Formats: sequence, structure tokens, C-alpha cells
Amino acid sequence: MDKDNVVRIETQALAVAHGSRSALEELLCQGAQRMLQQAIENEVQEFIEAHASVRTKHDRQAVVGNGSLPARKILTGLGTLKVQQLRVRDLREAGKVVFTSNILPRYMRRVPSIDALIPALYLHGISTGDFTEALAAILGPNAAGLSASNIVRLKEGWEAEYEQWTGRDLVGKRYVYLWADGIYFNVRLEDQRRCILVLMGALPDGTKELLAVIDGERESKLSWLDLLRVLKARGLTEPAAVAVGDGGLGFWAALAEEYPTTRAQRCWVHKAANVLDKFPKTLQPTAKDKIHQMYLAPTKVAALKSFDAFISLCDAKYPKACECLRKDADVLFTFYDFPAAHWQHLRTTNPIESTFATVRLRTERTKGCGSRKATLTMVWQLARAAAKGWRRLNGSELISKVIEGVVFVDGEENKTEVA
Repeated sequence: MDKDNVVRIETQALAVAHGSRSALEELLCQGAQRMLQQAIENEVQEFIEAHASVRTKHDRQAVVGNGSLPARKILTGLGTLKVQQLRVRDLREAGKVVFTSNILPRYMRRVPSIDALIPALYLHGISTGDFTEALAAILGPNAAGLSASNIVRLKEGWEAEYEQWTGRDLVGKRYVYLWADGIYFNVRLEDQRRCILVLMGALPDGTKELLAVIDGERESKLSWLDLLRVLKARGLTEPAAVAVGDGGLGFWAALAEEYPTTRAQRCWVHKAANVLDKFPKTLQPTAKDKIHQMYLAPTKVAALKSFDAFISLCDAKYPKACECLRKDADVLFTFYDFPAAHWQHLRTTNPIESTFATVRLRTERTKGCGSRKATLTMVWQLARAAAKGWRRLNGSELISKVIEGVVFVDGEENKTEVA
């Protein structure tokens, strides 16, 4: 592996020093180990105390501590931490309770952040054989346990999990809002970049959930149509209220065919970038401010007024920019018909964009991923790890009103009218 690549990865990922650990790093590692050990011991003690009233037939306390399990090494971003879990024993002959640690799940050898790092590096173009060196640069020499053979086993396990996930039952599921995007990655053995179609949705309780990650032929209608039909066949029959995406015609054509009642909302981040690209660089900051005035306006009337003013001001000198903005005018302001608390979520596909921000749009084919299946699996694994950090929608209690068909005008409930 090229040393410059190792340094680059090291700087981009965690910006830790290459080589030996500093005294500060060692101190942090020791402190983290002590804290983790104490937390595990407290968890065990709380479990025993919670069952203190449970007695054996000889009137002895049934749930007690019973020594320790063998020490376990956990790979973390600070290095390898060595911890030992106390053993819990239930002295009763029947009806025994079993202690399971929430802090240190059984068989865990790496913190979840390490599992997220592996697919990210893979999608950056790091080959399996180079993982040990790359991870050592980021995590220190204690990452040697993640050898090439271990990485291969991890990938095989993830591929099996992905296949199971893509066939899961969706009967009874409902997604009130959808976000769609196509992410392009290089595949080392192919000349064409592969497009990964990603869908995420908002559940009735406001939580965001990864819905689909599949391999597509660019962002064509046929690829999106195949995806939506598969979701329908697996039980997703309830249409979303709104779908958010960029201007890719394939998704919108497929959506109109399979879920015709779902309303469309174009992503303002994509739209702004496309419009600004048609201005001279010196004028882009001013144009950007005027675009912000549109979608940040408090009412739809005010937004459309800013829209018309932009067209009037720029159409003569920059017709391509105005045409780009004008062609999607009917689906740029859909969010005003939904709760104001949801506007910031509905104006952009940012939840998907930010997940793949550091690994998308690779341009050098020889440094791409090894195969279509491996690429797809790694994208899914990275998205699944990122999904754990997705926050609930603001004003999630208002989603029930959206489902009921309550009419919103400029983000406020119109109590005199029902859709």
C-alpha cells in the first residue's frame, strides 16, 4: 500500500499520529479502560440488587456474583481495551434469570464505530490486503487483529446479512415521508460507475429508517420501478405523503406510476447547486442569498414573490439559470403544505447526502471497489451504521395529523378544512 495513501487516510479519518502512541494517548486509553471496567461492574451490581428479593428454597439470595469471565480485548478508536466482566449465577434449579450486558454484548470484539470505518475505507478504494496497514495508521499497531483473512470473513458475513435484509417483510409498515438518491461508485473490474439507489423513510413516530439499498443501472425509471415494485410485493402498500429527491427523472416517473398519490418535493440543495453553476463565480454568493430567500420564506406567497423577483432580475442575462429554476417550480414549494416543524427535513435529501459525503463520486476507476456485490454490501453497511445516528423528525407528534389528512397552510393546521 502506498505510504502517501496511508497518511491521507490517517488525516481524513481520525487525524492521529502515525507510529508510537503518545503519553497523552496512553493516558486516555488507560482512563477509558478504567471507566469501562467500572461501568460493567456497576451494571452487574445493579442487576444483582434488582433481584435481591429472589430467594432459593433454602431462603438464600438466588442471584449472586460468581467470579469473573475471562478477560476480553475490545478494539476501539483509542486502541485495544482489556476488560473483564463479572459472572452472575442464579442458584435456583428452575426459573433461572440470565444476565446479559448492554454495555458489553456477548462476542463483541470491536466497538461499532470500527465496523463503520471498514466499509468507509473499502469504498475509498482500499483493498482487503491493505486493511491491516491502513487501520494500523488510524488506530495504532493494536489494530493488527483485523487481518486480511478477518476482513474477508467480515465481508462474507455482511453479504449474508444484506441478502436477509433485502428480503425482510414490510407488511404493515408505513413511511410518511421518503428521501431518495442515487450514489455513484467505481467498481474496479468495470468501466462504468455503478449507481446505488438509496431510499430512507420516516415512520409514524418520527424516526428515520433505511428502507432500501440496491444496485441500479444509473438512475433510470426502470431501475427505480424495479425497486418500488419489489417494496410493494414485500408489503409496502401505503403511499408516502411526500417524497424528496433531486431532479433525476427516473425516480419521479417510477413514483408516479407506482405511488401516484405521493407528492413530490425537489431537494433545494441540489437545485441551488445546479442554478448557481450557471452563474459566474463572482455572482454566485449574491444569487445564493436570493435562492435562500425563496425556501426560507415564512409563507408560500412570500416564497413565490422571491421566486418571481429572481426570474425578473436574472432572466435576461442568465436564462439558463432561470430555466433550471423555473422547470421545477411546481414541486419546489410542496413543503409549505406540511407542518412547519417538518420543513427543514423536507427541503433536502441531506440525510442520505451526508451519509456518503466522504466516499461518493470517485473518479479513478482503478482505485474503486473490487466487485459490484462487495460495493453494494459496503454501501449498505455504511448506511446502516450511519442510520444509528439519524435523529427523529422535529414535531414528530404532528405526523399523525399528516396521516389523518389534516390540511396545513404555510405550515399551520387549517382547522376548517380536511383533505
